[in-house]
This record gives sequence, structure tokens and C-alpha cells, in this order.
Amino acid sequence: MDLVINWWILMRFQHSLRYRVAVGFAALSSLVSLLFAATLYFAAHDVSQRLIDETLTAELDDYMARRERNPVSIPPSTVTVHGYVSAHDDLSSIPVELRQLQPGWHDLQLGETPYRVVVMDRLGERYFLLHDISLQERRENRFLFFLGGGVLLMGLLSAAIGFWFAGRVIAPVTELAQCVRSSSAEQSPVCLADNFPDDEVGELARVFESYISRLRAFVERERMLAADLSHELRTPLAVIQGATEVLLEDETLSSRHRERLERIERASHDMTDLGTALLLMAREESGETASNLCPVAEVLNESLDKHRYLIQNKSVELVRESRAPALQLRCERGLLYIVISNLLRNAFTYTEQGEVRVSLFDDRLVVEDTGGGIPARHQDQLFQRHFKGTPKGAGIGLSLVKRICDHYGWQIRLESREGSGTRAELHFPRDTPSAGAQTPDKQPA
Repeated sequence: MDLVINWWILMRFQHSLRYRVAVGFAALSSLVSLLFAATLYFAAHDVSQRLIDETLTAELDDYMARRERNPVSIPPSTVTVHGYVSAHDDLSSIPVELRQLQPGWHDLQLGETPYRVVVMDRLGERYFLLHDISLQERRENRFLFFLGGGVLLMGLLSAAIGFWFAGRVIAPVTELAQCVRSSSAEQSPVCLADNFPDDEVGELARVFESYISRLRAFVERERMLAADLSHELRTPLAVIQGATEVLLEDETLSSRHRERLERIERASHDMTDLGTALLLMAREESGETASNLCPVAEVLNESLDKHRYLIQNKSVELVRESRAPALQLRCERGLLYIVISNLLRNAFTYTEQGEVRVSLFDDRLVVEDTGGGIPARHQDQLFQRHFKGTPKGAGIGLSLVKRICDHYGWQIRLESREGSGTRAELHFPRDTPSAGAQTPDKQPA
């Protein structure tokens, strides 16, 4: 049963439609041929046996008639037919193999020779008549060999015809697939249904045409949203940032008001960065990929400087270790900054005392902290969208980080033990350009 299920799965998912139709046609033809050959073989065998039985019956009737006329008449003895006769109660003159046979028809093997035997009682005598069927069996074996060859030939011929026939049958489907493949959301509308008749393939073409139209409308709405977000949202954010910069230059502000303004400024910058990241993701997913190399150490230093305020009033030591100062990645600088900033912000935010260690190697960036760690029940949900492990979280950071990493083929790993801190590793491709090692650089926060 498992073999049948595996074959069905293989046929359904790992081969083309044309191949499956051809194999199905060949299998059906082979099955019909096999059934036909089996029917022929058993019919021929039955006819042969009936002919032998009729021959034996006629021969036995003739001998019994001669024996009635001449009691000393000798039983038949030819190349293929042998006869024996004796009194019913005295079978000593009969071969041992025949003595136990009861009246009727029997198949018997004497030595290496097969026989068809008929036994009959008449007038107190028992008659035995044997027919050598070895020649008949050899004929049947030859006939079976020819039938098997015919079935095999029919299977191969059916496979060839089925492959050609399947190509003709699925030609409209192949043509439809080429039409759909050649069309895209950016092109002008294509009338697929006009090129196909009003049948199942035509219905499929109309469904594809409707789907492509909906897809074009969706892409157009996405473009408009991206354009509106790029312009309409950046403008008020720029106004907020400009206003906060002007207000922060006022030396008469109290420390409490200054702190609040700095929070507003940081929030506006974060909003700008987030919008930029989302726009870059949308642009690259549409096919506009990055072509410039981005210096990782430079982006890391920028992010460290920007988020240092999070540990200014804590007993936290920042340890920076750079062993690949010239490491570069082929990516958008804004997206790399979003990834690194999220990892640093989480480490700084949830570490109240101890150490945050940031290490840059040839193939990875590691951020370790001695904070409270992540509860085990939440670790499987960290990269889910809108999941917040604590009330401080926004529910979008690590989800966005995972999307960016998947887009560039990076690997993000988080290892955490509740109460013992968290270790985040960002692995880059092996062929990433880098330079020689540099001694660790330790700086207290």
C-alpha cells in the first residue's frame, strides 16, 4: 500500500502533465493487452484440454467396443496414447501410479512426462487411458511467450503513441501557460479568453484573465500607496523633525522638557527609517535590487552612536569587538541599518546591568547581553508579526528583521535563557567581501 501511495505522489507532483497522460495511456493499454492475452491463453488452454478429452473419450469408446467383440483385444499403445485394462478387483497388472485413481479425469506426472488420464469402469473391468500432453504444454509455453512479447510491444507502442497523443491533447494548456507566463502585472491587459474555444481550457483562460486583471489593480494600488507614503508621510515627519531641532536649540528648556523633545525627535527618526525600510523592501521585491556594497562596520558604528542613550543611565558596559572592519554586503544601507538597530535596541532596552557585547566577524555579527532573557514559551513566536514579548515591544521589529534577512539570504538566530541574557547572531553569505582581523576594541558605556 505504501508503494502505491508513493507512486501516486510521484506521478502527481514530480512529472509533467504530458508525461502523466502518456504513462496513464500506456498503463491502460498494457492492462487491456494483459487482460486480453490472459483471456486468450486460458481460452486456448481450455480448448486444447477439451480436444484431448474428446480424443481420449473417442479412443476409449472405440476400444471398449472392440473389447466387447474381442475380449482379448490389446489396449491402445501409440506415441501419445497408452491404455490399460484389468478386473476391477485385481489391479496388479496396472502401474502403481494408476492404481489409486478413481473413475474420472486426472492430470498425472509419470517420470518427466505429463499425462491426461481418463479412468472408467465397465462390466466389472477398469479401463485406463493416458494421453501424453508434453507436446501440448510446449506449444502453450511458446504461445505464452508470444503473448508476453505482444503485451510488452503493445506497452512500448502505447507509451510512444500516448506521448505523442498527450502532446496534442495538452497543447491548448501549454499555449495558455505560455500566454500567462508572457504577461505580467506591468503590461497592458491581454485578452486570453479570445484565443481559446469555449471549453474547459477557455474557462481556465477566463479565470486567468480575471486573476491577472485583479493582480494589476492590486499592483497599481500598491504603487500609489508607496508613492503617497513616500511623499505625504515624509513631509509631516520632516516638519516634526525640524520643529524639534529648533526647540532643542532653546537653552532655556528644562531637562524634563528637553528629554520629551528628544523622545519625539527619536520617534520621528525611527518612523522615517521604518518607512524607508518598507519602501526599499517593496522596491527590491518588485525587481529593483541593490548593486552597491554597504560597509557593515560603518553602519554598526552609526547605529551604536544613535542608540547609546538607552544605556546612559544604566550600569551597563558596552564591549565592541571588530575583527572585520572592511566587511561589505551587497544590500541597501537603510535595510542593513534597520536590522542592526533592532538587534542593538533590544539588547540595550532589556539589559539593566551587566554587559552588552557587539562582535563583528568575517561572516557574522553577534550581539550578546546579560539582560533578563526571553521566556521559553515566547521563543518560538519571536519572528511572528505583531507578536510582543513584553509591553515595551512594538510587535514589528523582529518580524521586519526576519523579512529583510530572508530577502538577502542572511540567517538570523536568537538564543536566550530566561534570567541569563540573549545572544543574537546575524550570519552573512560566505562570499561576503571582508578585510583582515583587528584587535578587540572595548569601550564602556
